[in-house]
Parts: sequence; structure tokens; C-alpha cells
Amino acid sequence: METNKALLFLLFLTVSSVFAYEDVFIGVNIGTELSDMPHPTQVVALLKAQQIRHVRLFNADRGMLLALANTGIKVVVSVPNEQLLGVGQSNSTAANWVAQNVVSHYPATNITTICVGSEVLSALPNAAPILVNALKFVHSALVTSNLDRQIKVSTPLASTIILDSFPPSQAFFNHTVKPVLVPLLKFLQSTNSFFMLNVYPYYDYMQSNGVIPLDYALFKPLAANKEAVDSNTLLHYTNVFDAMIDAAYFAMEDVNFTNIPVMVSESGWPSLGESNEPDATIDNANTYNSNLIKHVLNKTGTPKHPGIAVSTYIYELYNEDNKAGPLSEKNWGLFSNNGTPVYILRLTESGSMFANDTSNNTYCAAKEGADSKMLQAALDWACGPGKVDCAPLLQGEPCYEPDNVAAHATYAFDAYYHMMGRTPGTCDFNGVATITTTNPSHGSCVFSSLGRNGTFLNGTAPAMDSTSSSAYPAQYLNNNVFSTALIILGILGLSVILL
Repeated sequence: METNKALLFLLFLTVSSVFAYEDVFIGVNIGTELSDMPHPTQVVALLKAQQIRHVRLFNADRGMLLALANTGIKVVVSVPNEQLLGVGQSNSTAANWVAQNVVSHYPATNITTICVGSEVLSALPNAAPILVNALKFVHSALVTSNLDRQIKVSTPLASTIILDSFPPSQAFFNHTVKPVLVPLLKFLQSTNSFFMLNVYPYYDYMQSNGVIPLDYALFKPLAANKEAVDSNTLLHYTNVFDAMIDAAYFAMEDVNFTNIPVMVSESGWPSLGESNEPDATIDNANTYNSNLIKHVLNKTGTPKHPGIAVSTYIYELYNEDNKAGPLSEKNWGLFSNNGTPVYILRLTESGSMFANDTSNNTYCAAKEGADSKMLQAALDWACGPGKVDCAPLLQGEPCYEPDNVAAHATYAFDAYYHMMGRTPGTCDFNGVATITTTNPSHGSCVFSSLGRNGTFLNGTAPAMDSTSSSAYPAQYLNNNVFSTALIILGILGLSVILL
């Protein structure tokens, strides 16, 4: 009995050491199908501002790789599907690809993985026969450059290749892909790489015809009697994500592979969809991604492998307005192309914060091109009923320059936004303001993302349509930032606009 216990313990250590090859992380995918794609330096500035340390590119864009140099950000580069045939049919083509897109940038750009194609077995079945050759050729080029220990080679697969995925213990790979999949798994095992899987509980939920509860897809807490139970293993599942990961582990076991770790190359939830996609909402996208991040970084693991977390790349950094397909396809991003967050991730209790917890580094700024009269009216309101201390905007004070309504409005909007605790709706000002992650500070005019020193007489601020003079704080009335006449004119101007 003691011998058996010792063997089991050694087996556990072996499995753990194979799966925990590095600290768990959350990364982001960076798609480029935007009508106005930010410059690579802007992309990297956003990554750094959000402390995002892992990214996956769907290509090996030279501009992005140069911008990522010397940042320490870990980068996954990809051989696009349209280049797969060339790389998979010619060792020299693969070697040239690696030389041009990897060796020439490494180590300044911290490339950690090469993805060879994307969902090839399901999206490009005609190329499936040369997929494993492509991986081997790319790996061989890394060996030649002495980079095979530093850089992994894998290929992201769609979860649809796994059939009968619930209960997870019954899962198996589609028989039509096994002739390619078994050699692929042998390659991943021999190179100590990982099984990359695209996991989308959103689609499983949408296609379940009500069988999968929304809360189960969103990682929301479930009562014990609502948990899904694998009748073969008696393992309890509280979310779709874990069930899909374990289905992959069981499917690999079905073809006799038990020591290849899973990495999720894509997962997310759309924030907007067509009329037939009612659950593609900002709130659901926020809930899913916030809970996903906490789940991964808390190293919860899955019921089959508790404590062995699965590193995951969120799909995706930006909304891609040029993406083909339904409206939801264009709205998976955490940010719009100007760096404005689509929503503020709820991560205040996640322990080790993911970089995209934007709640402490967002600002409220005047919208570019906003009507100057609207801006002036909103500025006057913020410095009046909004109870913002606008003294720094006086001539000779730190935020007087540049002396234009947009700059002054940005200061006042941001002060109000932070005094209100960055709550939803406090950065709108009748449509002339927007949330941004770009710090508007300039010169000696410093904007703080942590709030202002201003206080409210009653502990709350009025709604923007308030025109009562009693809403003015005494400190504002006494500091002569504007004359009483200007205050009255501002209120009247805003009232006219609101009518």
C-alpha cells in the first residue's frame, strides 16, 4: 500500500512538472482587420499601459515585431494559413520564413512560440496532410538556429474537432482528423510543446438550444444542484470552459497521450451582435472575460487537473470592424481602435491583476470633433452644478494652456468622472465626452487616474440636467473661477441644448 502511494505521488509530480512548465498567464490576440488599424507603436503603448505581457499575432508583421522589441512582452508569431502550403512543402521555405520572421528579431523581440496555421483541420482541410510537415520544418529551422529550446512550435485547433464533449470523459477526436492528429500529438510530445485549442463557450451556449444555461457559460456561481456532473467520473463542472478543457484531455487520452498540456489560444465573448444574438452584450462580455481572467490567474485548474491552470489568450485586443460575418464577429475586442475600452473589466478582487484592469487608469476626455458650443455648455455645467473645482483652468494656473474649450472641457470632464468614482454614465456629457486610456496630462497640468481632491457638500453630485443654483458648492462660488454672470449664461446655454 505504501509503495502504491509513493508511486501515485511520483506520478502526480511527473504530471504536474509536465503541465506547469511555466507560470500561468493571460494574454491577448491582436487581430488587424480594422479600417483604421493603430500604428504598431500605438498598439505597444496600449499593451504597456495595460501591463499586458503576452500577445499572439496572427502573422509576423515586421512593424509589430520591431515595436515589440526590448519591451519584454512575450510574443507568439504565426505562419498564416495562406503561407502554410509553401512552408509545409519545402524545408528551405520554412527555413527562410523562420530566418526572416523569427531569427532576425530574436532575442530583442521576445518570441516564445510559432503558431503554424490556425484551425487548419477544420478551416483548411485540404492543407491538413502537410500540417505536421510544416511544424517539423519550422522546428528544424529553430534547431539549426539553436532556438528550439527557447521557442515552441504548435498549431491552434478548433474545439469542434472534439466530439461528444459532454460528459468530458466520453470525448474523442473526430475520426476523420485522427490520421493527422496522432502524428501531430507525437510531435508536440517529442518537442515538449502544448496542445493549442480555441475555446468559445459563447458558441456552445448559442448552439445548445437552451440546454446550456447562460450562467454556466459565463462562469457565474452555481448552486450545487445546478452543476453539471460527469456520470463516469463523478467530477462536477461549474462552467463550460473547464468542461471543454477536460474534454480535450480525455480525447488525448483516448489516443494514448496523457502528458501534453493544453493552452487556450483563443477565448472570449462578443459585446454586440445581431438581433438573433441577444446574449452578445457588453455586460456578458465583461462578465465572461473578467471571470475567465480570475479563473485562470487564481490557478483553479479543471476538475480533471485541479490546481493546474491553463494559460489563455483572450480574443481579442481590438474590435475588428472589417471582419466578415455577422455583427458579433466584429465585436470581440476589449478596446476600440483609439484605445478606448469597450468595457471596464471587473478585476478588483482577482488578486494578481491582469493588465487590462482599466478601472484605475482610465480618463474622461472631450470627444474629437465635438461641437464647441456643446463642449462649452458641458464645461460650464461641470464647473457649476457638477461641483468640479476648475481653479486650475484660470489664467496663470497649470491647466490654463492650451486655452481652448476642448482642453478645458477635458480637464473638467475628467475631474467629474473621477469624483464620481468612474461609474457608468459619468463620462458622457450629452455625447461630447468619451473614456480613454490615454493620459491627457501635459506640461505641469497633471491628470490623476486615482481621483481628485474635490469633495461634494452632500456626498453626491447632481445629474447633468440639474439647473438649480443650489447645486453649486460654496468653494466654487467663492473662488471666482468664472463670474456669476458667466455661470448663469452657462446654465442657460446648457438648458437650451438639453431642451
